[in-house]
Amino acid sequence: MYLPGDCYPQVYQDLDFLGADYRSLFTADYQECQRICTHDPGCQFFTFVNEVFTPQEIRYKCHLKFSWRLPRIPIIEKNFSFVSGFSQKAEITQYFDTGTQTATIIAFGKHPAGWHALSLDDLWVLFFFTACPGKLLSDTDIVGSNMEMLLAISPEQCQTFCSAHPLCTYFSYSSDDFKCYLKNNPNKMVTRSMEGVTSGMPERFCQQDNSWVKDVYERIDFRGSEIGYELMVDEDMCQKKCTKDPNCQFYTYIPDLISPHWRRCTLKRVITMPAPPKVTKLPNVVSGFSLKDCVQIHI
Repeated sequence: MYLPGDCYPQVYQDLDFLGADYRSLFTADYQECQRICTHDPGCQFFTFVNEVFTPQEIRYKCHLKFSWRLPRIPIIEKNFSFVSGFSQKAEITQYFDTGTQTATIIAFGKHPAGWHALSLDDLWVLFFFTACPGKLLSDTDIVGSNMEMLLAISPEQCQTFCSAHPLCTYFSYSSDDFKCYLKNNPNKMVTRSMEGVTSGMPERFCQQDNSWVKDVYERIDFRGSEIGYELMVDEDMCQKKCTKDPNCQFYTYIPDLISPHWRRCTLKRVITMPAPPKVTKLPNVVSGFSLKDCVQIHI
């Protein structure tokens, strides 16, 4: 039995979660496929091909699939009348398989003041991470191998996206238009000098510097994805309002006296739950989700 929450333990017979594949392998059954998905940091859901599938040569094949769990801002625009930022409750953490040696997990009943902890029914789990190097290549573009383009407010956020995607081998970020190019080429990396472009590699299995989440971005509008608004005295109050609201991921505030929407604090959110791009009927396959977010209890 699992505790309620962001947990989807059910599997779906004869349904294919089509697309979003990043890795495949052969397993004895769908249970093993789901276990591998659960322990693979990039896997959000899977499709398994069973022992009677046709054609025969892909029987027992386990397809691991990726879905974004990080909030992605749909539109970022320069606007002198706006100030934007993120909820301060947002924590960019990486999933750690308990078999890795880069994280030590200690569980006990009391929360020692000043330590970073996560609480679940009075159980505190402490993570001690190795700090990431945080290396970025200024005025450098990595040529080609584009895999996906997202919008990001900074090179550090772009690096966070690259670190979260299992296929991203490096990235380039353009500060002029906020475009973050995730790239995939494990064989070579060709660079060239280019002003206004920052490039880098992903940072995985270490504690990232997520200070970009705490920054306030003046003259920037995170346009769209509104879930509501209120009038606030200043941007600090707007940030606190977003942080307090469990549904708010980022916000935009209008401090400009000239604007007709002066002092408006708009709270915003995008969908971050695991979402297969397409679901189709297909005999003799089994699909399901990672159990990373599931907490099992025994009654």
